[in-house]
Amino acid sequence: MGRLKVMAVVGARPNFMKIAPFVRELRRHPLCFDPLLVHTGQHYDETMSASFFPALRIPEPDAHLAVGSGTHAEQVGRTMIAFEQALKTRNPDLVVVAGDVNATCACSVTAAKERVKVAHIEAGLRSFDRSMPEEINRIVTDRLSDILFTPDEIADRNLLNEGIDRAKVKLVGNIMIDTLDTHREAASRLNLGEIVTANRMGGDGLASGASLWDDGYALLTLHRPSNVDDPDILARLIGFFADEVAHELPLVWTVHPRSRRRLEADGLWQRLTGCPGIILLEPVGYIEMLRLNLGARIMFTDSGGLQEECCVLGTPCVTLRNNTERPLTLREYGGTCELAGNDLVRLRKRFLEMRSLPRRPFRPPMWDGRTAERIVASMM
Repeated sequence: MGRLKVMAVVGARPNFMKIAPFVRELRRHPLCFDPLLVHTGQHYDETMSASFFPALRIPEPDAHLAVGSGTHAEQVGRTMIAFEQALKTRNPDLVVVAGDVNATCACSVTAAKERVKVAHIEAGLRSFDRSMPEEINRIVTDRLSDILFTPDEIADRNLLNEGIDRAKVKLVGNIMIDTLDTHREAASRLNLGEIVTANRMGGDGLASGASLWDDGYALLTLHRPSNVDDPDILARLIGFFADEVAHELPLVWTVHPRSRRRLEADGLWQRLTGCPGIILLEPVGYIEMLRLNLGARIMFTDSGGLQEECCVLGTPCVTLRNNTERPLTLREYGGTCELAGNDLVRLRKRFLEMRSLPRRPFRPPMWDGRTAERIVASMM
């Protein structure tokens, strides 16, 4: 029997950390697999896309679809058109998608229509909130997938409750942690001040980051429409972070391009650039962000992937969402995260409760850095 031609798809920033260990593991078995990598180009920003290839030791893609930005429908539509041609040209035996971005959904639909088998890494995650576009992407992808690689038993139960055939479901663990474990030592050697100096875009004058030390600052990421698209909600959040959090701890904010556009449009950007205690950074690379997480006393984020990293690293994390598809990261399950949404009363309460908590790293079962090995072994 010939080698299995496996087409792995990356689209947006969260995909890179999930596909990198999988592609590397495929390449360890050249007699069994012929790996192909397709980059849809859903993230058009150079900082949030191209730099991830060398940083995570991902080979250059065999095909780049250059989908770019746009509405959800525009991205999905353009991806389907371009990916259909890639399938016809490359003729893979299996398409592997990861996570819940638009490329995940678009490529799974296109592959299913072309009668190419689909495998989904990180299957079965559910927030049960269909107002989130990612939830629609997860549901559609899981329904169409022939193989569903899940990170935990809760994800397994979600799929079985939806009527998915148990034979299709394979519990393999969390592949994000493979990437974290691979790069943790290198991240720990980075200098906080150098990260700030190289990426600083504004703030209170701490240009060198000399006033930052481990366990002495808060860390913020913010990008979801529920937090940044409504000017009133965004203004309230800015008030909380500027007047309360930054008053007690230096606040390092890696600013997503979407958030910056909203801040500028709503007239909030100038307030931030002159705010004492806030250090604004460009979107940083994966290893730099891991270093910032390693040193933070507390994290504020609406990112699912950072919730998982905080859980394993032990960073207390206030999740700026009302729900999560990653419940194992919550403190009630042994993790480090607490849901707060964007309600100021809840945010303030969580901050006051969690700002002095000690680090308590927690690894759920099979979050052990060997998920890619289990995935590839199941395909041999």
